Amino acid sequence: MKRFLLILLAALSTSPIFAQRATLDDTARFLAGIPVSGPLAPLTHDPAWLDHARNLDSAWFKKDYFQIRPIRAWMLANASEYYSSTNPVYYMFGGPDFLYANLFFPQAKTYILAGLEPVGQVPDLNRMDPAALRTDLNALRDSMHTVLQTHYFITKDMRTDLTRANLGGTLPILYVFLARMNCTVLDTTYVKSPAEGVKINFTRDGNQQTLYYFKTDLSGGPSPFLKWCAGHGAGLSLLKAASYLMHTEGFSGVRNFLLNNSRVIIQDDSGIPLRAFPKTWKVDCYGRYVPHAEMFGKYHQPDLAAIYNQQPPPAELGFAFGYHWQKERGLLMMATRK
Repeated sequence: MKRFLLILLAALSTSPIFAQRATLDDTARFLAGIPVSGPLAPLTHDPAWLDHARNLDSAWFKKDYFQIRPIRAWMLANASEYYSSTNPVYYMFGGPDFLYANLFFPQAKTYILAGLEPVGQVPDLNRMDPAALRTDLNALRDSMHTVLQTHYFITKDMRTDLTRANLGGTLPILYVFLARMNCTVLDTTYVKSPAEGVKINFTRDGNQQTLYYFKTDLSGGPSPFLKWCAGHGAGLSLLKAASYLMHTEGFSGVRNFLLNNSRVIIQDDSGIPLRAFPKTWKVDCYGRYVPHAEMFGKYHQPDLAAIYNQQPPPAELGFAFGYHWQKERGLLMMATRK
């Protein structure tokens, strides 16, 4: 009888129902196309996962060459004080773009990202139907295609891509970026205050850091969310492909928050308009100002254009930034308090 029970327990422990659950870090690595050990290891032999990994490896190789290494080099040469700072990072309108928040400010203790995209979830991958998992891995890559091929998400595409039943929302994308940036995911907690969101604790190079993503509407004036952010102290702020929303009074609250609670603001021309920076701020410009002739043409900034038309013009940037994907059209503004 005892021998029978031992055999039964052994069988149950290896069945899908009672299989050991993968760690969050292994889950993140699996989604990122990085080999793992443990319960998820058998799934990495599936041809669909191997194709997923090859595609992400190829995209990441290009991203590293054209964006990751140039941005790190630029920050070390032009903003080393902020590159090594542990101040919190505020990335409004960033959605799940942990990649760029971490690229510009890798030592921050806390990252606070905000967008309109749902938080989503990552289920136990071992309990997913294999066919559904293959489909979801393809969809995950599709949702990241634009940010990997250029350097920003397209909001209208995100609304469609992030509504999948299994690997939906921003969490799977956050996991991919964390794993690809050599971070180790420790734990993930859903939060309800100051807005619906998720909190991820992780380590890199022995340092523990925290990433928050909140689904919240940033329009209007002061809000409980912005008040909560202010409680974290002076921050390192990033604005990229922000749809020129803060050029309007409808987003005065978040604009004023960033001006009042930032040590530095790194942005393209779609962030805070040049005219809105008080005289107590110094704005250094890099790259080239190429006006948008289509949907954003009405947000042309003559005062910014005048800076770029000076002789000599601002220094070249060396990487794409903003809505233009070509590196020779990259524009970056670094605003600091005087």
